[in-house]
Amino acid sequence: MRRELTACEQIERSITKKYRKEIWSPFIAAVKRYELIQSGDKIAVCISGGKDSMLLAKLMQMLRRFSEVPFELVFLVMDPGYNELNRQKIENNAKLLEIPITVFETDIFDVANKTYKSPCYLCAKMRRGHLYHKAQELGCNKIALGHHFNDVIETTVMSMFYGSQLQGMIPKLHSRNFEGMELIRPLYCVHEDDIIAWKRYNSLDFLQCACRFTESYTEANNEGGISKRQEVKMLIKSLKKDNPNIDISIFNSLHAVNLDTFPGYKTDDTEYSFLERYDKRGLKNSPNKK
Repeated sequence: MRRELTACEQIERSITKKYRKEIWSPFIAAVKRYELIQSGDKIAVCISGGKDSMLLAKLMQMLRRFSEVPFELVFLVMDPGYNELNRQKIENNAKLLEIPITVFETDIFDVANKTYKSPCYLCAKMRRGHLYHKAQELGCNKIALGHHFNDVIETTVMSMFYGSQLQGMIPKLHSRNFEGMELIRPLYCVHEDDIIAWKRYNSLDFLQCACRFTESYTEANNEGGISKRQEVKMLIKSLKKDNPNIDISIFNSLHAVNLDTFPGYKTDDTEYSFLERYDKRGLKNSPNKK
C-alpha cells in the first residue's frame, strides 16, 4: 500500500510536477544561465514571510537535495519588528514547509517609522545591511533574495518613468560594503502569476505586507493613491491585453542592450557620452577608409 504524502511532500510534488514548466524549470534555468551557485557556497536564503521568499526557500532546499554541486544553506529570517501574529505566521509556514529557519531580531520598523522622509527607502536599506551582516557572521558568502521576473521588468520601467534612467536589476551583484559577499536572485525567470497560482493550488497563506508604516497609513485612511510599483504593474497588465508578450519583450531587451544607439550611458560610476566615440566610429565606417 502506498504511503500517503505529507503536506510538505505534496507541496514539493506540485513544484516538480504540476508547476514544473512554470516554476521549477525557470528556477533551474536562472541558476545555470547566470551561474548563481558554485561549489562550496554557503548561501543565506533571506525569508521575509511573503510568497516569493517562502517559495525561494523551498526551491533552494530542493535544489540542494538534488544538486551534484555541493553547497550549504541557511534559512535566514530577520524580524524587523513584526507583530506577534505575523511572526507566528512565518514560523508556522516554515514548519509546514519543513524549512529550518534561523531568526534574528532588529528594531528596523521603529527606526524607519520615525523617519517621515522616505521611510520605505530607509527600511529597505537597513534590512539589506542587517541581512548581509548576519549572513557574513554565520559564515555565508552569498545571500539569496526572492526578486522574480515581474520585479525585474517593473524596476526597469519605473527607473525610466520616475528615475529618468534606464536601469535594470541584474541576477547577481557583488556587495560594495561587505567584502566577499554576493547577492543572488534565483527567481529571476519565474513569473509572479505562477507563484500566486502555486500558492493558491496548495492553499497556502503567506504574509502580504507586514510593514508598520503601511499599516498606519491604511488606518489613517490616507488616500495618497497606489504605489509607483503598483501603478507600473497595472500599466504592464493593461498593455498585455493587446500584446500578451510585452513583459517578455521588456525582459529580453535587458539582455540585448545596444549601447551604440544611446546618447549616454554609465558604467562603474562613470558617465560616458556617445560623442566620445562618434567621430572614431564615423571614420571606421567611412567608404573612403583604406
